[in-house]
Amino acid sequence: MLYLSRYIIRTKQDYYRLLQDVRDTGAWEEWILYILTGIEQTSRQTIRIVQDIQQALMTYKHQIRNDFRFYSQDLINNLFFHPYTKIDFVMRDLKVSRLTATKYLDALAEGDRFLKKAKIGRSNYYINIALFNILAKEETE
Repeated sequence: MLYLSRYIIRTKQDYYRLLQDVRDTGAWEEWILYILTGIEQTSRQTIRIVQDIQQALMTYKHQIRNDFRFYSQDLINNLFFHPYTKIDFVMRDLKVSRLTATKYLDALAEGDRFLKKAKIGRSNYYINIALFNILAKEETE
């Protein structure tokens, strides 16, 4: 869960300078403090991501339960396993027919409320809008 390399990439000059200082003068204390700062920042960011995903999952769970007859925890789990799902994934996870899986996903994609349907090649992908936005937001920060 901790993506420390993002911190290192953002602070690349400090990373190389401090690493060189360790090689040249044995300045371990600054290096260790640098890494600990990265771990702290990355940990805080990861906690935020997990909380945002948990909130989005609960929002989807309640809204889908209230608005659709086909709500199931397996469906919610499928929608949040990856930022996207496919008909085949829903068929497998919910043990439903292709027609039923397509009906569920198309209903959730209607009006781009929960999912955004994207055709890539011959396959339809259903992108979880909330999850995608959470992950995309973290990439730009």
